[in-house]
Amino acid sequence: MVEGEAAARRRLVVFRAGLYACLRRRADALSGLADAVLTRTGPVGSLVELSGEKAFRRGHGALYDALACGDIDQEVLGDLLARSWEMPDEGPLKIAVDVSPWPRPDAETSEGRCHAYASCRCDGARKTIPGWPYSFAAGLEWGATSWTALLDAVRTGPQDNASTVTAAQVGRVHRRLAAAGLLAGRPAAVFIFDCGYDLTRLAYLTSHDGVPVQVLGRVRSDRVFYGPAPERTYHRQGGAPRRHGARFALAKPAGLPVPDQQAEASSARYGRVLVSAWHELHQQLSRAAGWSGHAGELPIVPGTVIRLQAGHLPGNRIPSDLWLWHHAPPGTPFDLDLLWKTYLRRFDLEHTFRFVKQALGWTAPSLCTPHQADRWTWLVVAAYSQLRLARGLVADDRLPWERPCDPAALTPARVRRGFRRLRAHLGTPARPPKYQTPGPGRPK
Repeated sequence: MVEGEAAARRRLVVFRAGLYACLRRRADALSGLADAVLTRTGPVGSLVELSGEKAFRRGHGALYDALACGDIDQEVLGDLLARSWEMPDEGPLKIAVDVSPWPRPDAETSEGRCHAYASCRCDGARKTIPGWPYSFAAGLEWGATSWTALLDAVRTGPQDNASTVTAAQVGRVHRRLAAAGLLAGRPAAVFIFDCGYDLTRLAYLTSHDGVPVQVLGRVRSDRVFYGPAPERTYHRQGGAPRRHGARFALAKPAGLPVPDQQAEASSARYGRVLVSAWHELHQQLSRAAGWSGHAGELPIVPGTVIRLQAGHLPGNRIPSDLWLWHHAPPGTPFDLDLLWKTYLRRFDLEHTFRFVKQALGWTAPSLCTPHQADRWTWLVVAAYSQLRLARGLVADDRLPWERPCDPAALTPARVRRGFRRLRAHLGTPARPPKYQTPGPGRPK
């Protein structure tokens, strides 16, 4: 065994032991349940079928009892996930944050349900669905890969404010990464958000809490920004000084001023890409939504507006301008080429959502309480992390009609196929089950 493979195997064994230490109640059953998810042949369609897997070693009653009465130390498990993430490339860490719903439209008596965004509904009219929305934070990588490093998961309740919950999650992930030593010698980490987040609110909350991170997200094309306020000229007519400068409307790109910075790139997927940036732009805030309880004068949070213009899109689609907004702590170097490429890596998280739902069965169980859903969610996150650590330890177990794949670039689905044989050599920290039937007794 080569030295690199031996080190990867040790990291996986240490992670499995650390996961078992995070299980404070029903540890053996929960550990076996995570292994059953990893070693099952085919996608997980229901929860009870996992009790028939050899890795579980218990009955279906213990399976439901583990989710109902078990306990997972989420803080310790979050620290373990941060320590298991290795970043080979230089530059700032890139973490994508997005919400994925657990649909529960028929569970009318379940607690904690709220309307979550769903891109597709059967009726074709509504874009929300009753369920449990979960906010995930995942580390991103460069290169042609769909792997991400899931770092945190939190459920948003009906009474929670989305910006407050997200800002707390950003601070929690940043603290864990700093404790793991991943932020030393790097610029401020970049947290990427999709359209729908209040980026100005997130930038204000993170800076107010002392979390030095960069906020990068997509904004709608109908938004309006403003430049810095001009210097006040004293004359006879009084009045309050102006707080906002020239109007910057994204819907009218023809009337925008000359960009402060531009970059150009060529891509086979998007053609000629032109990236423009305008610095020191902010939004005019109002006392509504997240700012209703703000004491004092509303703040001005300046940032950089970035415009992406692609030559063409895959599928012969008509390209349209993509607008981003970026905010960074003072003294952070501005790299325009890095920022727009970082945002495109955010879509790797969509592949992770599809895999944990369709293959690992994240939303397959019909659980009663949201606390059971939290335990199952963290188990699925831990199972996916084991696949990420094992991607260089398994062979390519491909189907006859599939093309061969580089062993160093296996997809999550192919790594899961070979995890059954790998687990036989790794062992398990869980204790064997106790027999419930009486033994033969002392021999005569």
